[in-house]
Amino acid sequence: MTRSKSQMAKALAALAAALSAASCAGPNVVGTVPRGEAAYATMQPAPGEVTKDYVIGALDTLDISVFQEPDLSMKGVPVDVSGNISMPLIRSVQAAGLTTEQLARALRARLLRYYVSPEVTVAIATSVSQRVTVQGEVEEPGVYDIKGPTTLLNAIAMAKGENRTAAMKDIVVFRTVDSKRMVAVFDLGRIRRGEDPDPRILGNDIVVVGYSNVKGLWRDILQAAPLLNAFRFYAP
Repeated sequence: MTRSKSQMAKALAALAAALSAASCAGPNVVGTVPRGEAAYATMQPAPGEVTKDYVIGALDTLDISVFQEPDLSMKGVPVDVSGNISMPLIRSVQAAGLTTEQLARALRARLLRYYVSPEVTVAIATSVSQRVTVQGEVEEPGVYDIKGPTTLLNAIAMAKGENRTAAMKDIVVFRTVDSKRMVAVFDLGRIRRGEDPDPRILGNDIVVVGYSNVKGLWRDILQAAPLLNAFRFYAP
């Protein structure tokens, strides 16, 4: 029994040593990427992007409602490849390049020929023109639609949150501006605590949640614990 306990202690000590080595390892691949204030400066949206609403694009689908006019209210209206939608009475209308409010105003102007003060609302049903990709240590990596102003916390939430091996200080955002690739690293913990602002995520951004060697090794220790406990049954 004593030798069994000794073997278990040595095994745990070896894993603990590996854990310590991982925590003291050299700089991560993101170590030279801008972080902190430099990250926010690098990824600062252009002035017009801060307040800009979602811009409708080709192949998006829209929900259009005209108050008290069910024959004109439609769901899943497709925006064709030319950027147009088709509605009863007013036929083809340019939608791509407009926000939902701008399109609603354009539809109201067209409907004034037939109705008094029509009330029109437009909402994005599905989007293919603006999406964010979330990869790495999250519960559900994938490509997600952006239907309005979106932040880093929003993007992580779309992917059902980070998993147990996520490196909270190594959240990497990739962005392409004028054919130039930009990258910065953000600290998710500081953002959640309100110590850092929640950065804006734009269409076609890529968010990568890094892997924590320390958390990964702790997970391995916990998973290996039943096996280590079983050593005592086979110890000579």
